[in-house]
Amino acid sequence: MNQRDSLLLVLLMALWGFNFSVIKLGVNNIDPFLLTALRFTLAVLPLIFFIRRPNVPWRYLMAYGLTFGVGVWGLTTLSVGAGLSSGLASLLLDMSVISSLLVGRYLLKEQVTLSKVLGSILALIGLGIIIWNQDGTVTVLGLALVLSASVFWSVNGLIVKRSGTREIFAFNIWGMAFAPVPLLLLAMAVSGPSSVAQSILEINGSVLFSAAFQAYPTTLLGYWFWNKMIVKYSVSSVAPMTLLVPVFALIGGYLFFGESLDAAQSIAAIVILLGVAVSEIKLPKRRVVVKVG
Repeated sequence: MNQRDSLLLVLLMALWGFNFSVIKLGVNNIDPFLLTALRFTLAVLPLIFFIRRPNVPWRYLMAYGLTFGVGVWGLTTLSVGAGLSSGLASLLLDMSVISSLLVGRYLLKEQVTLSKVLGSILALIGLGIIIWNQDGTVTVLGLALVLSASVFWSVNGLIVKRSGTREIFAFNIWGMAFAPVPLLLLAMAVSGPSSVAQSILEINGSVLFSAAFQAYPTTLLGYWFWNKMIVKYSVSSVAPMTLLVPVFALIGGYLFFGESLDAAQSIAAIVILLGVAVSEIKLPKRRVVVKVG
């Protein structure tokens, strides 16, 4: 990978990391589901009218919109609104390393390498440390929501893979079109129609900035460049870069909201990041393969 692309990828990881602080800025002012609905509305309109629908069945686009828009980011945003720090939300979203292993093994019939197993064990140990040392800074609801989001992240990847699409950008745009309405309905179900209507009337500059930042640089620009790098380089050389996202998220949480990790949470963060890093290790051709199940 050349130095220019490496630098741009680091900047992208910083963008994605600081995005968690931007999410927190938004949920401090508006319903989390409504914020996420606004994010994907801005990301889709009016761009969808200028991009041809990808040649895939509608069911894949609908499933992608639900898993990516509602499952991943709806629940992640809600977890921050439920009291989870923006830094920990980003970190725990990396627990998808475990659900991805299970999805790959049982749904895609992939072999599970020793590195994936060891990485998952380390990630589980890190999660266990966070749960065991519960001191009130991590809410049970917030933890459950972001862990559910991490599972949807893996399912989301499965949907893209099963669709067989090569029009990634168009697939993203058309798939995200199915996210705003379910998110709006969830907002009304959780907060009530009158509360949602009042929130819409009280949308301020902070909400608009949060939604626009998530929609344009984070979602449209970010995922376009990420997919471009995936095509240009091997996945094994690009994927480990995502380890920087929680690092920048933790820095952003500290700088903008005064969030910090205690000793146990810091150890857990290191163990989880180490687990994700180990899971990305590519073993030699004669690698050890662990049969699960």
